[in-house]
Amino acid sequence: MDSDALPTSLPRSSPNILITGTPGTGKTTTAEMLALAAGLQKVTVGDLVKERSLHDGYHEEMDTYWLNEDKVVDEMEGMMAGGGMCVDFHTCGFFPERWFDLVVVLRADTKNVYDRLEARRYRPNKIAENVECEIMQVVLDEAYESYRPEVVLELRSDSVDDMEANVERIAAFVEQFRASHAN
Repeated sequence: MDSDALPTSLPRSSPNILITGTPGTGKTTTAEMLALAAGLQKVTVGDLVKERSLHDGYHEEMDTYWLNEDKVVDEMEGMMAGGGMCVDFHTCGFFPERWFDLVVVLRADTKNVYDRLEARRYRPNKIAENVECEIMQVVLDEAYESYRPEVVLELRSDSVDDMEANVERIAAFVEQFRASHAN
């Protein structure tokens, strides 16, 4: 990713960052660490969906809510305008491109994904679906289809060391963004 290729006319002085990836790749942990390290406000979209009923009911077989993308976008539009947001979600294609200055796609070895989801007591069919998504790099492909390639950053997230290095790298981007967008 070439940060010089990012637009310089954005009205915000702090970037919006999306942390995305297959469930079990470390999104929430990375987003929490980044929010603290870089002074960003963290939004976990899955929690927002549940808390504000931004769904169309519950899918019993997959143990998840039927996401209403329009409701999510409408709910988040105002909070994204000012910048300084760190958004954590397992998919990315429905978010407006204008929202994000950096889209981080976390990737992990499928054994790690499996073990992490099993520890969360995911149902076997949901674990299998997510492991297959990681193998097929579904989220990475979606990110490249939905955003300019220069704002998409693929990072490994197999260990705590990986997560810490990722947070340092993204926090450096935040600082560079802020410095180049200072009034």
